Amino acid sequence: MTDVDVSPEAADAVGGVLSRPYRALTLGCVSTILLIAFEAMAVGTAMPAAAEALDGVGLYAFAFSGFFTTSLLGMVAAGQWADRRGPTGPVVAGIAAFAGGLLLSGTAGSMWVFVLGRAAQGVGGGLVIVALYVLVRRAYPARLQAAALASFSAAWVVPAMIGPVVAGTVTERFGWRWVFLGITVVVVAPLAIMLPALRARVPGGPRGAAGGRFDGRRLRLAGAVAVGAGLVQYGGQDPRWLSLLPVTAGLALLGPSARRLLPPGTFRAARGLPSVIMLRGLLSAAWLASQAFLPLMLVTRRGLSYTEAGLALAASGGLWALGSYAQSLPGAEPRRHALTTLGTVLMALAVGTTPLVLIEAVPVWLPAVTLSVGAFGMGLAVASVGVLVLRLSTPQEAGGNVASLQVFDSLGNVAMLTAVGSLFAALGGDTTATTHDATAPDTAATTVGAGAFVAVYLCTTAAALLSVVVSRRLRTPSRPGGPV
Repeated sequence: MTDVDVSPEAADAVGGVLSRPYRALTLGCVSTILLIAFEAMAVGTAMPAAAEALDGVGLYAFAFSGFFTTSLLGMVAAGQWADRRGPTGPVVAGIAAFAGGLLLSGTAGSMWVFVLGRAAQGVGGGLVIVALYVLVRRAYPARLQAAALASFSAAWVVPAMIGPVVAGTVTERFGWRWVFLGITVVVVAPLAIMLPALRARVPGGPRGAAGGRFDGRRLRLAGAVAVGAGLVQYGGQDPRWLSLLPVTAGLALLGPSARRLLPPGTFRAARGLPSVIMLRGLLSAAWLASQAFLPLMLVTRRGLSYTEAGLALAASGGLWALGSYAQSLPGAEPRRHALTTLGTVLMALAVGTTPLVLIEAVPVWLPAVTLSVGAFGMGLAVASVGVLVLRLSTPQEAGGNVASLQVFDSLGNVAMLTAVGSLFAALGGDTTATTHDATAPDTAATTVGAGAFVAVYLCTTAAALLSVVVSRRLRTPSRPGGPV
């Protein structure tokens, strides 16, 4: 098959992401993300049972921070690998590492082995998510890139709605190990679907790429960021003064290393790519923390059961996918920047109005409405941010820029969760209550003061409002990667 036959430019005039030239590739990518998303949604439900069975409650936090820490390394490595050799290698290696980690965690005889398996899953997840973005840049024509990213977002909808319920049922009836082993059995199937199409459509590195070795300096910086973030996250979960030691050490590693690892101007929201990357971190930080504390707020302040509180989150999944679909429509492309700002405003409105449910006179179903509006906005904004990163990147830069996007996304989450978690604990909240099993609602704290939740949502609203400001700084002059 010639270059003309397989190039995105040659297929630009034909069909959509599910047309014959792209069907196997799209289905393979979506299936991969579907399984990774299901694991991400399900693991929180199975984790308490695993920690208890392995006598490792003291290492509970490491099972989460281990995944997060190593995913940062996987992201940076995938960016360099994909830029030099194409996305096929990191996709294959990432799925293999993810499957190996699932197998290791599912068969673990001790908590440390379980944590090691989670760390392997983090490496695999980091490799895959960056490589798939680069794949979109290389394998799909410009007019289909927004639709491809929208299909990635849609792949999270079903896991978000049923993942925790399925994981709880499997844990109760068959044991926590099958939450991990069950995914291991099927995780290689998407690779078998997409690999032939991936090799045909992206046979090698980018045109004009120099190839060569990994940039050791970037990998060292990524390691410092990962370790620093892990220390901050771990220390932030412990309200004792002694926890200031790992937090301080983590910040000393994380701050300078992140500044050197990310594009210049990211932390001051310079126009163009730096603001695009910062916006993604602010969006994720505001949204994730708002969702994380909502079920506990509804249970402890309004008397709902965990199942009833969870419905407020489940209702928003489909609206996110609808927002992602809306930004992928042909008529949306000329309005890309306006749609990004609109989505950011809708998210900020949702985050700012959700805590009104603390007022007894406000209907208890208000968060289901506000989060649905916010989820639609997140679908518009997050998918558009992904498109803008690809538009602002030459083929040789796409991997590194997508890696920066994902790294800052993760850093925004850990910074916000650490900040609001510490405030929540200091004001009388029980941060461990957010991880209680939904099947045991009687174990949740029931005396959390309203002030603790107000502090959380003041922080998330501030981040959401800042994201609106940053969304106005995304335009940049045309560059070799193409006009934006």
